[in-house]
Amino acid sequence: MPRRVSRRSFLKHTGTLTAAAAMTAASYSRVVGANSRIRIGLIGCGQRGIGAHMAGIHKHVEAVDHAVTAVADPWRPAREQAAAKCKELYGQEARAFVSYRDVVALEDVDAVMIASPDHVHTTHLEAAAKAKKDVYCEKPLAMDLERLKRACDAVRENNIVFQAGTQLRSFPTLTGCRQLYQSGILGTVGRIEQCRNSGRPYWYGYIKDVKPEDLDWNEFLADRPMRPFDPVLYSGWYGYREFSDGPLTGLGSHFLDLVHYITGATFPTNAVCLGGTYTWKDEHKFTCPDHVHALWEYPEGFLVSYSTNFGNGSGNSFKIFGDVGTLDMVKWHAPVLSAEGGTKNKGAIRGTAPVEPVERPEHFLDWLQCIHSRKPCNADIDAGYQHAVAGLMAVKAFDSGRRQIYDREKREIHEG
Repeated sequence: MPRRVSRRSFLKHTGTLTAAAAMTAASYSRVVGANSRIRIGLIGCGQRGIGAHMAGIHKHVEAVDHAVTAVADPWRPAREQAAAKCKELYGQEARAFVSYRDVVALEDVDAVMIASPDHVHTTHLEAAAKAKKDVYCEKPLAMDLERLKRACDAVRENNIVFQAGTQLRSFPTLTGCRQLYQSGILGTVGRIEQCRNSGRPYWYGYIKDVKPEDLDWNEFLADRPMRPFDPVLYSGWYGYREFSDGPLTGLGSHFLDLVHYITGATFPTNAVCLGGTYTWKDEHKFTCPDHVHALWEYPEGFLVSYSTNFGNGSGNSFKIFGDVGTLDMVKWHAPVLSAEGGTKNKGAIRGTAPVEPVERPEHFLDWLQCIHSRKPCNADIDAGYQHAVAGLMAVKAFDSGRRQIYDREKREIHEG
């Protein structure tokens, strides 16, 4: 099996650092575009890293040759499980590290997949981009706007292939919704809404028995203030505001990204948000809200609404409302178009009909293929930045109780 040539090795054989400065994206693409194995590092070996990322890319190992050759996680059982999984899938146990720094420093790793906690996504993304590793990064991309801008700028400056983990935009059914929307069949769209509910917050399902001797606590905390080791805080980090902004971005990022993908919108003009912990008050003292409701206004002329009720699992919905009909996407794999509620139906929509899917590469496959082709991924850095900004606007509105406005020219969020 031919060995993939790294950029640094290529330069050693073809010239000096002057050649590196002269190397264009096109010439680099000729190196990484060869039919050779893509060597991948996994940063974050939890359920998402092993169960989604590793399993997701391995489905495409025959289409695009690759292997996970290095893993990093501050918790020993997780990184050992990931390394063992690599041996099962690829025939060789991966090198295992505590820190992401060790993975991005490896010259024989071409790309990384980031499935670490939300508070370090931008740290890991910026480091990987500066090391010229191609990246697949989980959403939400950021908890801080300035760090988001630095990480996204690093992606662009280093010409890496980037895919955000908003995989719904690669579903053929939802791509079909995009095509349908852009046909204008819904008429004038005034509202897009999602209610994503459950009887219990998802972070309760992650609580584990973690022993302090198995964990590098400092590596997990990163830049957060030092405090005594807490196994619930570590394993249930999704539920604490220092490490996550809760369902507003944890689940809402998928929704916001689909709004942008389907409608062609990019940034909202303003946002408001309310919420709190109304149901799940217990000894864990989780700080992420179990109920939240955000509204965004877009310059395209529609209102976008997202809400989560983690006290009752009924009432889930995902609809685009036009004055001619309704696009119902609550079942991602089976969206339907109907004349329901339309006041100006001129016969374009009859009854209820399934949306015709539009085939496109699966999300992980798209990333792997783009590493070879050097073409932009379906959820490229612009898409990731756009949904992250919308999410941060709502988070700031939630925290301040004031409407937040985004200035596209200055790349700033401010109260209005």
